[in-house]
Parts: sequence; C-alpha cells; structure tokens
Amino acid sequence: MTGRRVEGQAVTEHAATGEADTDLPTVAAVDGSAVSYRAAAWAAADATLHNSRLHLVTSAALPPTSEPAGGPNDESLRRLQVDAGRVLEEARRLARVAASGEVLTISTEVTADPIIPHLIDRSRRSRIVAVGSRGRGALRRRLLGSVSSALARHAHCPVAVVHSSSATDSISASKPVLIGVDGSENSVPAIEFAFEEASRRKVGLVALHAWNDASAGLDAAIMGWDAIRGTEDAVLAESLAGYQERFPDVAVRRILAWDKPARALLDESDNAQLVVLGSHGRGGFAGMLLGSTSTALLQTVDCPIIVVRGPAKDAAGQ
Repeated sequence: MTGRRVEGQAVTEHAATGEADTDLPTVAAVDGSAVSYRAAAWAAADATLHNSRLHLVTSAALPPTSEPAGGPNDESLRRLQVDAGRVLEEARRLARVAASGEVLTISTEVTADPIIPHLIDRSRRSRIVAVGSRGRGALRRRLLGSVSSALARHAHCPVAVVHSSSATDSISASKPVLIGVDGSENSVPAIEFAFEEASRRKVGLVALHAWNDASAGLDAAIMGWDAIRGTEDAVLAESLAGYQERFPDVAVRRILAWDKPARALLDESDNAQLVVLGSHGRGGFAGMLLGSTSTALLQTVDCPIIVVRGPAKDAAGQ
C-alpha cells in the first residue's frame, strides 16, 4: 500500500486484497464511458460525506458475444488488462477532483468476472454501489443499461444510478434531496435513508406524495377534493412521523400531488440534487424486485437516483 498527497488532498491508493474490512466501502463501477466516470465522481463525493472508503471496480472479462472460439488468448487478455488499468486511472483522477481536497481512501479492482454478478455479490459487503445509467456498449437510444438495471433489481445494498449529471457542482449541491413517499412499508427504509442524506449534505428534504387511483375521479365527486386531500395528507404525515425529531437540522417541504407518482417526481426532480426511492411501492408484492415508479424514474431523471431496498422482504425476492 502506498500513500501520497495529491493536489492538497491525502489519497491512499492500493489494490484490492480481499482482506476483511471493518467498514463498508462506497463502490463505483467504471467501464470507460463518460457516464460511468460521472458515477465515480458522484461516489467519491458521497464517500467523503460518509467518511467511507471508495472502491473503484472494472471488469476485464470479454462480453460473451465477443469471445473468440476456444476462449480468449493471452494477447486479448493483456489488452483487456491494459484497458482496465487506464479506465481505473482516469476514474481515480476524477475521484480526486470530486473529493474537493477531503481525505479519501481509494482502492481499485480489476475483476476477470462479468461485471453484473460480480457487483451483485460485492453489494453484500458495500454501503452503496454507484453505476452509470448505461455503459459504453449500450446504444445511445437505450435509456437504461443492463448493469444499472440489474443492480437496481438485485443488489443487496442501496444503488445509485447516475445519468447526465453527477450533481457534484456547488449549485447542484445546494439543492434538496427528493423522496417519494407512498405510505407503504416498503418506503420506510428509503425515507430514513433520504433524511440521513439530507442531513449529511446540509440541505432540505422534499417529501412528495402522489396518488392516481382509478377510483379517484369518482371519489372526488362524492367526497370532495378537500376530504381526499386530508386523507392523503394524513398518509404523508404518518410516514414522516418521528423523522423530523431525529433529524432536526433537516427542513422538510411536503408536496401532495393528484398525479401519477412517476410524473410528479420527475417534474420535481429538476429542483433536486438527488432522488431517493424504495424498490417498490404500495402497488407491489413481496417478491417484486422493482416497482413501476422506480423503473420509470431510473430511465428519465437527470440527477442521480438511489433505489433503497428493504432488507427483510426484498431479500425473499432475490
């Protein structure tokens, strides 16, 4: 292991050794695409907020469709290793910049395994895993890449998906955290996660509750808008109960929207530095891996979005 000071920033760099760690790292997967580098930058800034190590990982495995008959030869493996080293070096450089002079421990790893199963396994021993919304092999028209999609559905820890912006600039960093609240038990871990993120980032929290039940139009005609709004406001208040006492430094703005949750959250995400969601909402079932709202937002928001899975029930569906 070597330590050195770079651009006024203490950085410890070492290769991953597999040794037991007492703290869970922040993990970022990189593949040489611009969006994966943005994910690495976001992860570096997030790691400094949580006093966490940053672990950068890339894969030197050939895609199944690219592997020559008889398996890869020594020369192709060497080229993959060289390319992986360059990718990690650039990711490390960007992580230093994003850390903004804070002390950050960085480790790197080149795996010979396909990246998706490797990251899913590693998520068991990670605080959070950050990935780009699509890799360099994805078509430009494709909104969500295979890695980000698989991690959002199967990871054992929260997953951050970074799109066109890493939101690490000073203007974005002053924006609030946005949390979608639907009143379900599945959203509880996401709410707690969002409050902690807002507290660490020293920003406010926007709690948005939207509903669009098929019977809403008839109910509104019979009960009246005020009665429905009062019922839904109670759902939001009950979901947030106790958190403002635990996080008194977080100013909370509540939004009620009679709209599709995905559309309401997408509109509000323009004013947020980060969107936090549960893996599935009140319309989901116990074995569901990712709900429709989470799926839609993962493909459309510009700012980073974090999917938080409940450890007990979600584990049963994995």
